[in-house]
Amino acid sequence: MALIQVRDLVKEFDGQTVLSNINLDLKEGDVRVLMGASGSGKSTLLRCLNRLVEPSSGSIIFRGQEVLGPGVDVRELRKQIGFVFQQFALYSHLTVLDNVSLGLRKLHKMGKAEAKEKALLELSHFEMTPHQDKYPSQLSGGQKQRVAIARALAMDPAVLVLDEPTSALDPVMSRDVADLINRLHGEGITMICVTHDLNLARNIADTVMFLDRGVIRADDRIDVLSKHSDPEIKAFFASEEKF
Repeated sequence: MALIQVRDLVKEFDGQTVLSNINLDLKEGDVRVLMGASGSGKSTLLRCLNRLVEPSSGSIIFRGQEVLGPGVDVRELRKQIGFVFQQFALYSHLTVLDNVSLGLRKLHKMGKAEAKEKALLELSHFEMTPHQDKYPSQLSGGQKQRVAIARALAMDPAVLVLDEPTSALDPVMSRDVADLINRLHGEGITMICVTHDLNLARNIADTVMFLDRGVIRADDRIDVLSKHSDPEIKAFFASEEKF
């Protein structure tokens, strides 16, 4: 059984359909990549998975349980589906260590010493322990990304959701992020990633889902999509440019 099953998911904003009958499965240990032009609904779909955005209709099943509806513990769901935001969303007034330990104290109810130990352990996995007392303004883009991922993984989620993880990074840092994602994949971390970066997509996944105007129009290997019979899909994946 898939870890996450999305069935016939619809999201409307002010009468406009942003997502239309989305269906996808995410299996344990998978890395799934979602691509599409700006405004295609990619980030909205990610936010529906842990109910940062409420779908209009459809079903999201996580570990065999429906997660849409009034009786669901949304805070518990968000512990299980960790989110790394496009602009990192680090708290500017908190140090690196406090950014990572805050959720452990507030959501997991850990004591300060236990949360610090857990946070330092996670930061050590990303070689960020020497920067624990710095503030986000003192970090490079790549370092901020590592802290954001460390913060999400410190919560021990079942799934890591990455929204445009290289959008604010230069090519060298983007390659570092690809290496990091592949390392996490090797450790068995389940991930779904939205990106406009074809190089990143090629480096982290064998297949890509293509979302266009709220509809998943293709799910295949990039080399197949770059020769697709649909000229729009072919043009998107044949290009090396970022969208």
